[in-house]
Amino acid sequence: MNASELFDRLVNLDETERIEAKRAAEIGHSVMETVCAFANEPGLGGGYLLLGVVREEMALFPSYEVVGIDSPDKLASELATRCRNEFNVPVRADIRQEQLNGRTVLLAFVPEAQPGEKPVFFKNQGLPRGAFRRIGPTDQRCTEDDLTVFYEGRGNETYDFNAVADATLDDIDPDAIADYRKARAGANPDAEELRWNDPDLLLALGCVRPLEGRQVPTVAGLMLFGKSIALRRFFPMMRVDYIRVPGREWVPDPEKRFDSIEMRDPLIRLIRRATAAVMDDIPKGFSLPEGQLQRQDVYRIPQRVIREAIVNAVMHRNYRVQSPILIIRYSNRLEIVNPGFSLKPPEHLGEPGSLSRNPRIAAVLHESRFAETKGSGIRVMRDMMAQAGLTPPTFESDRTHDRFSARYLFHHFLGPEDIAWLSRFKELTLTDEEARALIWVREVGAIDNATLRELNRVDPLAASQKLRRLRDAGLLKQMGKGSATYYIPTDLLLGDGLSPQPGALTPESGALSPDPDSLSPNPERDMLLGELAPEIRERVMQLGQRSRDKERLKETLLAVCGQRFFSADELARITVRNAEYLQKGYLSLLVAEGRLIYRYPDDPNHPQQAYGLAHSTAS
Repeated sequence: MNASELFDRLVNLDETERIEAKRAAEIGHSVMETVCAFANEPGLGGGYLLLGVVREEMALFPSYEVVGIDSPDKLASELATRCRNEFNVPVRADIRQEQLNGRTVLLAFVPEAQPGEKPVFFKNQGLPRGAFRRIGPTDQRCTEDDLTVFYEGRGNETYDFNAVADATLDDIDPDAIADYRKARAGANPDAEELRWNDPDLLLALGCVRPLEGRQVPTVAGLMLFGKSIALRRFFPMMRVDYIRVPGREWVPDPEKRFDSIEMRDPLIRLIRRATAAVMDDIPKGFSLPEGQLQRQDVYRIPQRVIREAIVNAVMHRNYRVQSPILIIRYSNRLEIVNPGFSLKPPEHLGEPGSLSRNPRIAAVLHESRFAETKGSGIRVMRDMMAQAGLTPPTFESDRTHDRFSARYLFHHFLGPEDIAWLSRFKELTLTDEEARALIWVREVGAIDNATLRELNRVDPLAASQKLRRLRDAGLLKQMGKGSATYYIPTDLLLGDGLSPQPGALTPESGALSPDPDSLSPNPERDMLLGELAPEIRERVMQLGQRSRDKERLKETLLAVCGQRFFSADELARITVRNAEYLQKGYLSLLVAEGRLIYRYPDDPNHPQQAYGLAHSTAS
């Protein structure tokens, strides 16, 4: 991405795990900590530093200002030198100068280090103190557990191949091995391993390994073939919990106990058992095919989708984390949450290719036809949900809390009931993407940028713009800040007899309103324009609603505010922009530059706050 694209993402999404903005008058230690974190974070693919941009905290929203860099050549040289010299291995950042809003900034892309080079750390600090990871939009010092993850990534010593020192071959269940042989024979009756005895088979599968002169089970061996008592002894929290929740929300009330089933079995048996438990509860109808006398049950969610979801959870979970997989059955949806974020970037889920955290477990499930190893599982789930006419599933990978969540709604997307409900907002001319978002938030109670991207397969900026448009129409309420922003339904969305705000739904972004020719008569705007001098009114009319010239908009705002003090809402009506967009992206910056002044300078959040031209006779 170039500097302009990165800046747009900052304004719309705030800092993310892959983007960091800094004033950077000099290359300080915090810049180098971010370089270290970008280089280390597994599966991140590196990250971007945008130097010469400063973040300004406001009452509600963060804002970013381009301040530029005075000596870009000197700063670029210093950054490259420190990247080469300060770490245990050289970090080769791609550093270049670009122009942004008329000022020079530095853009540096820091690639992810190769597994054999990790952890990257400051030579003068050593380990673990000198190593950092990128967790969400923050740089965090590595712990001993983090270092173990890096060392495992250097070769074949993944966690599932670790020997469980206190376990013995007596902890392996012969019946579980027989289950595998049966499944493997069904997939390939001529498979060579079917002719091997059990000890040789376990050794070949990486389920046992030598330790101190004896063969001991590995983590994969116990997960795949361990007896229930052994699983309980060595991995007490590594189970699947199936929880039935009344209603649509999680209610942590001890007086309202949920129905739950705790399942702890070898993985092949566990997958079958968990799938059966869920399918018994999935709503279903029936069909009577032409020419047949017996009806057929039709599950609301296809059985293969459920099995793929459960297989994905047990195959890719982080077995280092002592926590169960949760399958939560609400009245309107199914949620599956497993420890371990996706090693594959969320935007690439469903594309060919697979990154496996537990390769030995994945190989056994693949050979027995429980799982694919080509990254096709999520694509299959999406396709089957679409074929069944269901709302697309959503997937959320959370690095901060190290978990992966999948959600599946039971009802058909845009069925007659949905169409009738959405007709209340027909004057807004909703797009399909916006309709999906509203249905989702009605059913689940909240939505964020990542969820909308999953529902509609759009990029983060497009998702942010759609959510802001729905917010500006009064249908969603924004909660949280920055990368933690999410949206909940308003009374307008859920209630009856209320009228939305059609003027707030805009074709491009939360900043722009429809073209003038499509606007309905607006007496308030006409009255405000009538207060302006003719030459200033002409400048406003020439500005246009789709202008991307930020300097031109700034100069127009300054000219308008030279007439008298105007509130942000009044300026939004005059320029046909969104008030929060103007306040966040322009007005606060012009005040900070000393070009505009507050009417109430001692209280920036005054409910009647307005803006006037500095050093003028505005009154």
